[in-house]
Amino acid sequence: MMEGFGDCRGEGCAQGERVFPRMSNPLKKSLNGWWPVVVCVLVGAAVFHFFGNATRGYIDTRSLFVWWGTQWFDAASELEHAPLVVIVAAWLFWRNVREASREEAKGAKVGVDGWALGAMCGGLGLHLAGYAVQQTRVSIVGLLIFAWGVLALAGGRRWAKAAVFPLGFLLLAVPAGFLDALGVGFYLRLGVTESVYQIANAVGVDVVRNGTQLFAPDGRYQYDVAAACSGIRSLMAIVALALLVAYLNFRSVWARAVVVGASLPGVFLGNLARVLMVVIVGEWRGHEAGETLHAWSGFVVFAVVLGLLLGLVSWMKRGVEKSEGGRGKGERAEAEGIVVAGKERTTRRSSFQGKSKGGWWVAGGVVAVAVGVVWMTVRIDRLPVRSLAGVKVEASGVNPVELPDFVEGRWGGRAEAVTAVEREMLPPDTGYSRKTYARLGRAQEQVFFSIVLSGKDRTSIHRPELCLVGQGWTIRGSERRELRLAGGAVRGGAGGEVAGEKIEVTLLRIEREAVAADGTRTVVPAFFVYWFAGSDAVVATHRGMLWRGAMDRLRNGRADRWAYVVAQTLSTDGEAAAWARIEEVAGRVWGEARTR
Repeated sequence: MMEGFGDCRGEGCAQGERVFPRMSNPLKKSLNGWWPVVVCVLVGAAVFHFFGNATRGYIDTRSLFVWWGTQWFDAASELEHAPLVVIVAAWLFWRNVREASREEAKGAKVGVDGWALGAMCGGLGLHLAGYAVQQTRVSIVGLLIFAWGVLALAGGRRWAKAAVFPLGFLLLAVPAGFLDALGVGFYLRLGVTESVYQIANAVGVDVVRNGTQLFAPDGRYQYDVAAACSGIRSLMAIVALALLVAYLNFRSVWARAVVVGASLPGVFLGNLARVLMVVIVGEWRGHEAGETLHAWSGFVVFAVVLGLLLGLVSWMKRGVEKSEGGRGKGERAEAEGIVVAGKERTTRRSSFQGKSKGGWWVAGGVVAVAVGVVWMTVRIDRLPVRSLAGVKVEASGVNPVELPDFVEGRWGGRAEAVTAVEREMLPPDTGYSRKTYARLGRAQEQVFFSIVLSGKDRTSIHRPELCLVGQGWTIRGSERRELRLAGGAVRGGAGGEVAGEKIEVTLLRIEREAVAADGTRTVVPAFFVYWFAGSDAVVATHRGMLWRGAMDRLRNGRADRWAYVVAQTLSTDGEAAAWARIEEVAGRVWGEARTR
């Protein structure tokens, strides 16, 4: 018998009595190791739930989780696929962890505490930046980075590697409104419309293109390539499938990139084929037949594009298998960071930090950063909206000043009411001032002038192109122009502008179909001019306004109010006459309304 094990040799031991060493409880140790992870999860959940969303114009909630989840079930967000993306991401993580467990030694867990702390603190910092500039999508990215840090702390290098792609895949569940803000959907629509027009005429189908509208000269059919037909929804679905198929079938980055890259033109070509078929059927069988085809053809086109994508993957896979056929098990393990030595398998030391001995210092760091983020979000919420705005404001501090009743004695203004829908959708501190000016003696010449003044929430102002499409207008083109601010006085107020001063604006050529009482259809063209004014800048684009506003919040710690200014007139008498009216009315009214 081994001395010192089981023998009672001390004072007070009865003869023959045996004692055994006290054993530690591995379950207790395991549970104790999870407490830092639990603390990080609870702290992160509290920050993202109670201080997660700074914009409450459309979805009135402070929770990032509620804001994101609500978008999944909003038809306007086109995120019907989001729940499926979440399920697939969870399955991918489970699959990756299981495969890593098979390859690594049982129980092997290389600590990545430093990386976990950096990811969680970085995610919280990115969320704070998104909160400051009122970009909730940025906060979602911060949430995903934070989640990676939690998983890395919980499962070490194995879970960290397993979570990279699934968490990246979740980006496909983020609202894609930023693509519309960048004009992607709009230009996809124009591209599809122009391509269908050219192909249809080339094959002998007589079709007229009017903006994003395609119709027969005799009126037998008319179709509009609406926002839902832009291909954004198909783009997200096909890219999601391409990413999934490429990830499951290939290891090399180049092969995955080829599959995803090939899916992008497939989306455009599939959408083009669908609209072209609708036009051809409309020419052959009439408008209703084309509408019927449109209702179900989307599924067929999607299936065809998916089939071509899978065919490409199958072809590439055969080539990859031939090139990698000579690689042995040891080489594949080596590529994954595993060293095989005889019958023993050991994990190579990674580039991460050494083996994790405890995560309490990580949890403490995360708690400290989270407290700082909460403190900063509270300060941001309390930032006063500067009374100084791009336009003069009424004594109430909400609405811009009332626009003048007359302009140069040649134009008379009539106030336009703000609709109940606008007041319900936009934040309550949004201000409005708008009038329609008609030339005295020639009432058919009119110019609509409007100022929408944002409150504290940036959602008071959104991309003008989206509203126009919703109002039934078709955008034929867009360009930047310089609007000359005419000199002279504006009746109803003092002051004016220095003759020759100019500001850069965006001009949209828009049109809408009008139907006469006898059924005759005519296209009504118009000019839509807009710009944005802050306290110290005038910019021509929505992107420019967002950028300047974000920089003011981040660098200067101030929340400026921005004015969205619109001038609109019909161009049935020619573009030159329409632009002259815009300059004559908008140039003078803006001089009265804006601050110096």
